[in-house]
Amino acid sequence: MVGSGRMGGWAVLSAAGMLALSPAIAQAETLADAIALAYQTNPTLQSERAQLRALNESYVQARAGFRPQVSGSAEYDYSKSPSTYETEVDNASATLSVTQPIYTGGLVTAQVRAAMADILSGRQKLRQTEAQVMQQVILAYVDVRRDQEALRIAQDNVSVLNRQLDETKARFDVGQITRTDVAQSEARLAQAQAQLANAMAQLGVSRAGYVAVIGQSPGELAQEPELTAVPATIDEAFAIADKNNGGILAADFAEQGAAARVAEAKSANRPTVSIRAGIGASSTLQESKSLSFGLVKLGVYQENVTASAVLTQPLFTGGLNSSRIREALEDENVQRIAIETARRTAVQQVSQAWNQLLAARAGAVSNQKQVDADQVAWEGTRQEAQVGLRTTLDVLNAEQELHNAQLALVNSKHDQYVASAGLLNAMGRLEVKYLDASIKPYDPEKAFNRVKGGGALPLDIPISTIDGLGSPHVSKPPPQGPMVTAAPVTAPPSAPAQAGSTVMP
Repeated sequence: MVGSGRMGGWAVLSAAGMLALSPAIAQAETLADAIALAYQTNPTLQSERAQLRALNESYVQARAGFRPQVSGSAEYDYSKSPSTYETEVDNASATLSVTQPIYTGGLVTAQVRAAMADILSGRQKLRQTEAQVMQQVILAYVDVRRDQEALRIAQDNVSVLNRQLDETKARFDVGQITRTDVAQSEARLAQAQAQLANAMAQLGVSRAGYVAVIGQSPGELAQEPELTAVPATIDEAFAIADKNNGGILAADFAEQGAAARVAEAKSANRPTVSIRAGIGASSTLQESKSLSFGLVKLGVYQENVTASAVLTQPLFTGGLNSSRIREALEDENVQRIAIETARRTAVQQVSQAWNQLLAARAGAVSNQKQVDADQVAWEGTRQEAQVGLRTTLDVLNAEQELHNAQLALVNSKHDQYVASAGLLNAMGRLEVKYLDASIKPYDPEKAFNRVKGGGALPLDIPISTIDGLGSPHVSKPPPQGPMVTAAPVTAPPSAPAQAGSTVMP
């Protein structure tokens, strides 16, 4: 079975490579199709969701501290002692005990708060993972689209140079040009054929990447839709990231969990109260046999019922509790500092993505103008060459410039879309609800609600209320101010950014 699984995986990858060389599939796939498939089947996402569902159980386990613990035991012993008095003893006993915590010094309350904070932080990490996978899907999709277009341009280039070589040979045959012109045409055609081979190989690589992320080989891909959630200004991007960036929110919840663990450590110095009840029964049967008294049997049966209230107050722990409190406080400091680290990372990501987006936009506009101009120049150079005003090398150079400009335009459009996705990721907006409203998002709250009430008893509410009385307070750090950013500068005039758009230096 393992071998067949491996063969199946290699078959998929082999199919991806074959598709790179095969004719395009008639039915086009869309980016929405790719996103929907990856959202449901991507193994990275599936693993992260499973980890979060496992983390949900920590809440149930923490709340179990409010509930009674019931245990039972049974024991049977038999002994025989051959001697002057031959004795056989049968002992049987059974007990059932119940312990109900009344007050744990706030320990269980703090554990529940810490578990909930961990779960909320885990949800934000899941959001980050989903955004990363969505960005990978978009990158894989536009990589294939770019390389499909680059392959088409390379094929057109080879076709044009083939015709150019035929024309050059015909003119050479009638003595209009020299053998040098033919050699120049042949060299450019050989170069174009090498570029075509590279384009085919690159498309195969991109198709394999598509399979790895999305789970199936791409066919002919449709034009990717516009990412409408991209903001008009960088200030708007910063404001959205400050509220929605998954890294910032995950760090904030992690700090709350660390604060709860400080309270958990402090609870070790507080008293605990519990009640215990138990019932037990035991029986003993003893048989003794001797020459003087013959067979003597003695049986004893007893039952006992116990009930107690237990108050425990730690008095001296050798510095253990104090050390654990200091440790928890430093862990909380680490998590509080991590919030600022996450904020700075978000600022960096937004700034980088915004700069890349503006540069790609400007590049797309400039490259489009270059393609239009090179198209006119190439056609004019060809016509002038036919009447002897231009050489064959001039025509070849004009065609090469047009080819390079077309590739540059394809790359700049690719880079613009990738930068837009990167900006949305940094803002915390690269989610399926913004990308495709028809996809039903995974609901971690629903998965949590399915298990959070596991083992619940009517006593949970009053016991949790009592346990929360006087427990150390779990406080959140004061809210942070607006994101600190460097002074923005105006975007270059060539960039088609909207009014008010700025670029970070």
